[in-house]
Amino acid sequence: MTDIFSLLSRLKRPALLIRAARCGVDQYNRNVHLLRLLAVATLPRSGPALIQLMEIEQDLDLQRRTDRCSYSCARHVEVLIAIMGEARLLRASTPDLTAV
Repeated sequence: MTDIFSLLSRLKRPALLIRAARCGVDQYNRNVHLLRLLAVATLPRSGPALIQLMEIEQDLDLQRRTDRCSYSCARHVEVLIAIMGEARLLRASTPDLTAV
């Protein structure tokens, strides 16, 4: 679990993307948003979901940096919201990490 939080702490993205995601994280509903973003039948636990979301986000960031026509800023923000939401859930469900 700590490795996931280490990866998240090293994630550097433009301030505007992060601010937009922070505005939406309080409305994050994993039953709705995570199902749609991961396109799965059953929801994975927060740890595995975070890994999948980070892979999706890395691809979106690459698209943003290379100026690809397929880049969607809205999707990027949605994925960042889900990452923040899942990180909150994971931190809250892991007693050792609630003090971090």
